Parts: sequence; C-alpha cells; structure tokens
Amino acid sequence: MAIKLSLGQYFAADSPIHRMDPRAKVVSALAVIVSVFFIHTIPQLALGFAFVVAIAFLARVPAIKLLESIKPVVFVLLLLGLFNLFVTTSGDEVFAAGILRITTDGVRAAFIYSLRLIIGVIAGVLILLTTTPSRLTDAFDAMLSPLSRIGLPGHELAMVFSLMLRFIPTLADETRAIIDAQKARGGALGEGSPIKRVRAVAPILVSLLASSLNHANDLSRALDARCYVGGASRSHWHPLRMRGVDWLSILLAAVYVTALILIG
Repeated sequence: MAIKLSLGQYFAADSPIHRMDPRAKVVSALAVIVSVFFIHTIPQLALGFAFVVAIAFLARVPAIKLLESIKPVVFVLLLLGLFNLFVTTSGDEVFAAGILRITTDGVRAAFIYSLRLIIGVIAGVLILLTTTPSRLTDAFDAMLSPLSRIGLPGHELAMVFSLMLRFIPTLADETRAIIDAQKARGGALGEGSPIKRVRAVAPILVSLLASSLNHANDLSRALDARCYVGGASRSHWHPLRMRGVDWLSILLAAVYVTALILIG
C-alpha cells in the first residue's frame, strides 16, 4: 500500500510566485481560501477557477501536481455533494423514489458547493509548492510577532507550524513501513467485514502514535542540546522585504475577492 503525499513538499522552480515574499503569498492565499465561502453561482465558480489556474501558470507548477493535491479530498467532496443533493429540497423536482427526492437546487448545491472547495485546496497547495518550510516559518513568525508583545507565544506557534509541515512526509513514510510490516506478518488490512477492517487499523495507529512520540522526544532533546529558547530574538540570513510585486499580489487578491462579491 503506497502512500504518496505532496503536502508540504516544495517544488523548485524559477517563477515570479517563487520569488515573492512569503508574507504576501500567505495573505493572498488566505484571502482566496476564505473567499470560496462567498461562491454561490456558476460565474463566481468560473472566476475562482480562472484565478487559481492563472496563479498556477505563473508559478510554473505542473498540472499533475495540482491533480495530486486534489486526490485526498475527492472522497470528502463526494460525500459533501451527496449530502447537498439529497438534503436540499427546494426547487423543481427532478427525481423522486420513496423518501428520496432530488431537486434542481439540490443538483446545483451539490455541484457548486463541492467544486468551490477545490479552489481553496489549490490555493493552499500552491503556497506549499512555491515556498520552502523555512520561508513559511519566517513569514508566520513575522506575522505572529505582535502576539509576543502581549505575552502570547507567537514564535512558538510559527515553529509548531513549521515542524508540522516537515514531519508530514516522515509520518507518511513510516505509515507505509508499518503497513508493509503488518502485511508481512499476515495482517489482512483490506479483507473481511468493515468491522474487521476498522480493527486492523488499530495496531497501525498505535505504532504510528508511538513513533510520533519518539520523534517528539528526539526533537526536544535536539532543541535542548542547541540551547533553544522560544522567546529569544533572532536574526535572519535572508531578511524578509516587501517589494512592489508583493504589494501588487495583495492588491490583485483584494480585487479578486471584490469582483467575486460583486458578481454574486
């Protein structure tokens, strides 16, 4: 059983998006992600897809990378579409069988509300593909630094976010190794009734939890050995500087959100 995750893996390329300040990319991406909840019509959906596809083109990210980023949420989108299809009862009736009733508004909600989430997924994945984890950490550290002035752990939150991104591929590899080891010992993970399959997952989760705790313990020892102090001030080898293109990207994101609201 192969587990391939592109989340958190940087895709090296020479593009205007890669060279942007990470703070500008984070702000712009958050605006796009939040704006998907304003999408309720077909024109808004078309504008959203056109915007993220244009960004992907400027970032020179291969289409296969974007398709791989959508795969993990396909099942969730399918469930969301079925929920909207059968729960929404307003509009003209299209199909009826017993207690099941499908209407035009249900079909429209299943189509729009499912596809609009793909826009947010692509926007989030584009940040991870075009920005290294260290640059993302610097961006969140700078953006959360005002919290440190009022006594909140802004730098620690940024550090936790960076470690989360770094350990996603590691945990995925260890999950694959644990599953292969279970199969080598005769564990039937994909056979039997649904209850047996759920029970077969329990040993995998226990092993993965133990491995995660070991990683956390090793990481804490490494930080202590390097005399790491969370609230200490630090300098950067490459200081963050907002340029004209970075402010322009934020402006374009604001224009996009405004146009999305006006179209709706």
